[in-house]
Amino acid sequence: MELVASNKVVGGWHKRYRHASKTTHCDMTFAIFLPEAVNTGTKVPVLYWLSGLTCTDENFMQKAGAFKLANELGIAIVAPDTSPRGDDVADDSKGSYDFGLGAGFYVNATMPPYKAHYQMYDYITLELPELIRDHFPVTTQQAISGHSMGGHGALVIGLRNSQKYSSISAFSPICHPIQCPWGIKAFTGYLGIDTKQWQQYDATALMLNQQFDTQIPILIDQGDGDNFLEEQLQPWHLQKAAEQINYPFTLNMREGYDHSYFFISSFIDEHLRFHAKHF
Repeated sequence: MELVASNKVVGGWHKRYRHASKTTHCDMTFAIFLPEAVNTGTKVPVLYWLSGLTCTDENFMQKAGAFKLANELGIAIVAPDTSPRGDDVADDSKGSYDFGLGAGFYVNATMPPYKAHYQMYDYITLELPELIRDHFPVTTQQAISGHSMGGHGALVIGLRNSQKYSSISAFSPICHPIQCPWGIKAFTGYLGIDTKQWQQYDATALMLNQQFDTQIPILIDQGDGDNFLEEQLQPWHLQKAAEQINYPFTLNMREGYDHSYFFISSFIDEHLRFHAKHF
């Protein structure tokens, strides 16, 4: 791994690394916050944060304001990039923001030319956690969270890997991507036209169709002033599915809040405490 940047913050450290990924077959960048507890040799649990469309590893780390409480609670935070990148990595031919670079949707692509690099599901669930455990003082305890497209990723990954994570949370997640424009576009491009293959990456479909060995708790915050709420996010579908199977699920509708990091920074402490309670 190559250390790209290092900054001391609230007694801990924020660091960025670049490494050659065997999963995405290109260089990947991730950021990690290490609380000051690790300075004394203490191993800490990890919260994985997945960001949304057009974002990189930097957005959450610079805008969310999560470090102070994460330091107090003794939680490491890992923020990967949102897609593979590089000269050889296929992008959307029209240069749109909601597909291609910066829009990996946390799936394993099966359609050319994207399948060569867009293996973000395996990168997040397999390669990155192994890298973190091998190189940093962390325990095996993990939680996962994210925003928008990353909220979709957190829900899907957490639900499909309930044995690996203690809790799931999300801000403004895409809850039923097989029925919204963002999801339909991404899944068609990455997975093809067989909609049965899409369901493995749809949180609402997983909630209704999957047998869970463990029901790990889910917390969602959604602003009612979010411009994407009705067309793209649709959290009521997931809420209804959770109610049908009596799944431990909390949806907080926040009056007046939008889709931005102003919203995330307003409630990130509640999410950190939620995850800390379940570690």
